[in-house]
Amino acid sequence: MKGLVFHGPGRSSWEEVPDPDLEEVTDAIVRIDTVTICGTDLHILNGDVPDVRPGTVLGHEAVGEVVETGEDVRSVRPGDRVLISCISACGHCRFCRERAYGQCRGGGGWILGRTINGTQAEYVRVPFADLSVHPLPGSAAGQDAVLLADIFPTAYEVGVLNGRVGPGDTVAVVGAGPIGLAAIATAEFFSPGRIIAVDYPGARLDAAKRVGADAVAAADEDPERLVDDLTEGLGADVVIEAVGTPQSFEACTRMVRPGGRIANVGVHARPATLHLEKLWIKNVTITTGLVDTYSTPTLLSMLAAGRLPAAMLITHLFELDQMEEAYDVFSQAIDTGAIKIALGGPARPLATREG
Repeated sequence: MKGLVFHGPGRSSWEEVPDPDLEEVTDAIVRIDTVTICGTDLHILNGDVPDVRPGTVLGHEAVGEVVETGEDVRSVRPGDRVLISCISACGHCRFCRERAYGQCRGGGGWILGRTINGTQAEYVRVPFADLSVHPLPGSAAGQDAVLLADIFPTAYEVGVLNGRVGPGDTVAVVGAGPIGLAAIATAEFFSPGRIIAVDYPGARLDAAKRVGADAVAAADEDPERLVDDLTEGLGADVVIEAVGTPQSFEACTRMVRPGGRIANVGVHARPATLHLEKLWIKNVTITTGLVDTYSTPTLLSMLAAGRLPAAMLITHLFELDQMEEAYDVFSQAIDTGAIKIALGGPARPLATREG
């Protein structure tokens, strides 16, 4: 088959790779129908995730059809159309028993496209299939459902739920990329008083308005002042950091009110200064986290009911074998206007197994 292979910082290629095999009785092999590219994939290509070894197929988000399962898999069978979660869960360790699947110590967690071959290929082996794939509602389009593999549960769990968004809250979302937009959309579940999106002028702030932001602030035009003006000097109840830079994190600490919450979602490659000399007296709560994907079934139900604006986030469509072109478009989002990209197309049959 073909897959997008990481060859070290700044180098990858769409090339022939071995077909996946069942390695454990809990595995499933899935034929990829729709896949997408994550900002974390760009971090890997930039060399920011050193535990990804050269030769690894990238990707951790996909929709596809089960073609083979191990003998212990009970929740899906060949022919089922499924969402592949970005997080794999053994189901037995302490953290899995607490639904903290992202911290799995039984061989799961974020492994696809990181420590094992991922989803940006024609086929993928999914470990712990019973907890790591989700049957799709018949009405769910692949290019919409694929956004529930990572960005929607990440935004919802690590941003909205960790930030404890509640009715009447002022919510500032710093970063209107895919995660920030998903945070805006899912914050709406809790009837906040207003949502303020912060990013550079252009397609992303326009998209923020479409998915529910009540106000937008240009990142290069003193957004903290807008938050201050809209809250009569108090600050936002909840600030969601969805960029992952020292500057964006420190801006969040200046936007939050006393007693407020900062939910960091962004993937940070460099240290950020924590100004405790200013924050110690403000009763501020700061949370971090890797997504656990425990909310995926709920979000799938919301998608099937038409309550998630997933389609609004897809700006570009490609065939699967246009992976390298899609990466170019996604990595130059400021120029291309890319928000989220979906790739899909015909895949060749999986090689017949002997025996």
